[in-house]
Amino acid sequence: MSTNPTRGAGRPVGADSEVGGLRTVMLHRPGPELKRLTPRNNDRLLFDGIPWVARAQDEHDAFAAALRERGVEVLYLMDLLVETLADAGARDRAIETALGSLHLGETMRRWLGPMLHESSPEELATHLTAGVRNDEVRGGFGLVTSLLPRHDFLIDPLPNLLFTRDSSVWVREQVTITSLAMPARARETQLTELIYSAHPRFAGAPRLHGWRHEHVEGGDVLLLAPGVLAIGVGERTTPAGAEQLAREVFTAGLAHTVLAVPIAQERATMHLDTVCTMVDVDKVVMYPNVADTLTAYAVTVVPDSDPDELELHVAHAEHFLVAAAKAMEIDTLHQIDTGLDPVTAEREQWDDGNNTLAIAPRVAVAYERNDETNSRLEQAGIEVVRIAGSELGSGRGGPRCMSCPVERDPLG
Repeated sequence: MSTNPTRGAGRPVGADSEVGGLRTVMLHRPGPELKRLTPRNNDRLLFDGIPWVARAQDEHDAFAAALRERGVEVLYLMDLLVETLADAGARDRAIETALGSLHLGETMRRWLGPMLHESSPEELATHLTAGVRNDEVRGGFGLVTSLLPRHDFLIDPLPNLLFTRDSSVWVREQVTITSLAMPARARETQLTELIYSAHPRFAGAPRLHGWRHEHVEGGDVLLLAPGVLAIGVGERTTPAGAEQLAREVFTAGLAHTVLAVPIAQERATMHLDTVCTMVDVDKVVMYPNVADTLTAYAVTVVPDSDPDELELHVAHAEHFLVAAAKAMEIDTLHQIDTGLDPVTAEREQWDDGNNTLAIAPRVAVAYERNDETNSRLEQAGIEVVRIAGSELGSGRGGPRCMSCPVERDPLG
């Protein structure tokens, strides 16, 4: 699964919409990190169950194959990470951040450091993503290793790497490195930032935000149209995070309007893309149970404000579809009516029925199990590429969550 780091160097990258023809995407194939999940830690690591890893890998391979059949280049995060860790400076940075946890203590840190430095790039990538258990380290006999249960982790695994959408978002030709809110996912964006800063594939790509800044997650960011972003504000993305990203895209000239969209701070609606995704330039599929109440605050730059200290104007809240259509300068942003009764709607939303990945206008990838939602999409003229997801969905994420578009055909 080599990414061939020289292939594509200097090629155009970026995306200005959710639906432009998908050319390159970053995925993460489920790996040994999922085998670290147990009934004792799956809640803390944000999984609702213990996935059957082999079946999850088969499902993910079929997802990647479906994209390739449509001419999409698939990059794998793990391959990019291994290639990045061949650089000595990148290795040092990766190890330094991994050892920054306060729960390690100085004695264990002194033992883990040499072990990680002596690892090959492949071994180090596995340590950083699948984690290191207490019983896997020989030496470092201090209070930490003595009092910590043998099977507890010194470096936690990262099972949510599967959801590559959350840790980075391309906005035109610049990549936003996000800041994940949940402690179990904090190191994901550290590794993503390392890849974007040190891998030859992305040499010179401008970067925004970063993992040290206010919380913003990629699942909350929708590129509604060239120059128009919607940012969900709820369980994961904070108001401060949405404001800071708005300032950054305004300053960089990447957008003229940002819509801040409040969403319920609940597990079922952790991100905006769990309730709404785009399937055409003027069409969205939306969770019916929130369709009437979803609102948005349009954020723009006050004319003639100081470029070094942008003054933002926040409009009064409007219905999301109304505010979005105004910002996109179209007559109507159409909601595809899934026609579901409230109970069926809740079931299919929980199973990521609204979390589709557009690979071109009017073509979207969706989980096959959401029969009712998929049927309504097709009745509305959307071609649905169905994929299996019985095991992939155990971390609460669909095709959009599992994919980070790196290059799309521009719409504007």
